[in-house]
Formats: sequence, C-alpha cells, structure tokens
Amino acid sequence: MDNNTIYLNVQELQKRERRDKIKLIMKDVYAALKEKGYNPLNQLCGYLVSADPTYITNHNNARALITQVEREDILEAITEEYLENI
Repeated sequence: MDNNTIYLNVQELQKRERRDKIKLIMKDVYAALKEKGYNPLNQLCGYLVSADPTYITNHNNARALITQVEREDILEAITEEYLENI
C-alpha cells in the first residue's frame, strides 16, 4: 500500500479555475465581436480602459459574459499570460 501524501493548494486551484473561466469568456467575446464586424482588440481595450460595457456587443450574449468577471481580474489574467510567454 502506498502512503504518499497529496497536497492540494486550494488557492492555486481557485486561481487556475478563475483564469480558465476568463480565458473562455475572452475567446467567446472576441468571436462575437469579430462575427459582428468589429475590431475585437479596439473594442476590448476600450472596455477595459473605460469600464463602459457598450464597447462589447450583445451578440451571442457577449456583454453579459464579460461582465461576469471583474475588469481587474481580466487585466491580471492578460498580464500574467503575457509575462509567462515573453
């Protein structure tokens, strides 16, 4: 019988789940903006800088999706992803 102890870092798990949720939301919002003919980068930057949700289309429920997470959490996730990949 193997008696190895497994440690579970709940905070790290929650952080990873939040980051995965943000990633899925951003992909869906990006796709909705692109589908409607908007420039997704400009629209997302406008939203993140201004906090004005009208930068995000209602198409495919994109506006409701992006407002499920705090802008600060989105910016943190984007920054982490960027810094990990430079």
